[in-house]
Amino acid sequence: MAGMTNFFNLSSTATRFRFIAVLEAFTWLGLLIGMAFKYIPADGNEIGVKIFGPIHGGVFVVYLGIAVLTAVKLKWDIKATLLALVAAFPPFGTVIFEIWAARTGRLAELSTGRPVADAKVLS
Repeated sequence: MAGMTNFFNLSSTATRFRFIAVLEAFTWLGLLIGMAFKYIPADGNEIGVKIFGPIHGGVFVVYLGIAVLTAVKLKWDIKATLLALVAAFPPFGTVIFEIWAARTGRLAELSTGRPVADAKVLS
């Protein structure tokens, strides 16, 4: 349960970024499920798309803003910043980027402790 408490702690730039990145992935999932119910059956129901479309759109825009603010505050290079922005387009890309950013030392206290300079050599 301690992990869940940490997840909802939005007191730092890195934790806010992680929360929004995961939230964006969940809204993608909702939209994909809504699209499946709309297009797979012959007489599809589009209520899922009507609900999750605007929610995902709003969270998508918030993610882009948070990504830029996080990049500025944590002094990301242009490569990391562009990857964060591009990660919003494919489904679940934000979570993949967040894991990469944490592993390479770009998410401050959420990172593994390996310095960013060492991480750049490996990436």
